[in-house]
Order: sequence, then C-alpha cells, then structure tokens
Amino acid sequence: MSTVFEKIIAGEIPGLFAWADDVVVAFATIEPITPGHMLVVPRVPVDQFSDLDDDVLGHAAVVAARIGRAQRAAFDAPRSALIVAGFEVPHAHLHVIPAWDQAAIALSNARAADTSELRSATERVREALREMGWGAFVPSSISSPRL
Repeated sequence: MSTVFEKIIAGEIPGLFAWADDVVVAFATIEPITPGHMLVVPRVPVDQFSDLDDDVLGHAAVVAARIGRAQRAAFDAPRSALIVAGFEVPHAHLHVIPAWDQAAIALSNARAADTSELRSATERVREALREMGWGAFVPSSISSPRL
C-alpha cells in the first residue's frame, strides 16, 4: 500500500512543492503550524527517519537547513525549527517550520489552511530558494515534484 506521501510525489494527489531532487522533495503540509511549514520527504518510502540510509538522512538534513534559511528570509522569522516525529504518516519526513517562539512550534498547534494560503506561503519559500541560488532545485511548477 502506498503512503499519502508516495501518492503526492507521484502526482496522484495534489501537492505544493518548493524543492525536488533525486533524493528528497519538500512540499507544504496541509495543516501548517505557521505559514511556510514544509515537509522534507525522502522519495524512498522508509517508515522511520532512523531507518533511512545515512546518505539519504544526511541529504534530507541539508535540504531541511536550506528550506529553513529560505523560510527565515521569506517570513522574517528569527528561527526555523526542525521536528522529526513521524506519527502522522508512516513515511519518514522532517517538519521545517518558520518559528517565532518555542511555544508556537508544537505539532498540536497545526491547523488546516486553505489552498490559497498554502500556495502563497509555498511561493514565498520557492522565491527565497531561488534568490539564495538554489533555483535548480525549485520545480518549474509548484504542483509537480519534477524539475
């Protein structure tokens, strides 16, 4: 059985993508904690982050840091936070969240957002990634994980 993330990566269900390479993608979560909340997801369907191949995990962390820098620039956030929980979907993923304080980054604060809000926030992250020189990894279409 495919996970929802495999279906998003395959284009079977919609996703809003900020990053795509051969190893990972980053897309908006439909229940962000703060605007710009992204998920960095390995293309390979491994249940838990601790079971990922070291190279995949390392690459996911590097991409998460790049997404975090883009979030800080795009949203004028003092921090970007990284949460690895994995209870929502049985497919390893890293939550990267623009953060203004510690209390605001609890996963229990996640709320559904409408598509226009998600699209706008994702475009801000995409533009910041381009400005930082990572445009080669920003998909040409926000709704496609392909470059």
